[in-house]
Amino acid sequence: MTNAIDLDSARAILAAQPFSRLLGAEIGDYDEDGVTLVIPIRPELGQQFGFVHGGVLAYAADNALTYAAALALGPNVLTGGFTITYLRPARGARLRARARVTGATRRQAVCQCEIHAEDEDGESVLVAVAQGTTRAVDRELPSTES
Repeated sequence: MTNAIDLDSARAILAAQPFSRLLGAEIGDYDEDGVTLVIPIRPELGQQFGFVHGGVLAYAADNALTYAAALALGPNVLTGGFTITYLRPARGARLRARARVTGATRRQAVCQCEIHAEDEDGESVLVAVAQGTTRAVDRELPSTES
């Protein structure tokens, strides 16, 4: 995976996304085996029953899938599409979305993602799974330097 971006660049790209900052998303594990996106759970991310809103889970899947694809395709990638299946309501201290590439060509990658909800002790439960396609684009990223 010669086009892969490094961890510092990946974190800079995430920090340049206003919505990611709003959610408090951070990149955890980041290596050739995949990417983990971590989001702290707080009341503002909930729905009417007190569980994490499905839109937050979809965001986690979308971004984790795209970061995993960037390991194979480089940083200039966009989501082509993804599906998500919600398995159970999410609650706890944090979401941990782990994505990996399952297959790639020069221009696109197919990735899978598992999203776990963790409590304060690190005990986790699988709450959603997703699969998506990401495409390389011929476009430069805006500068993240101040």
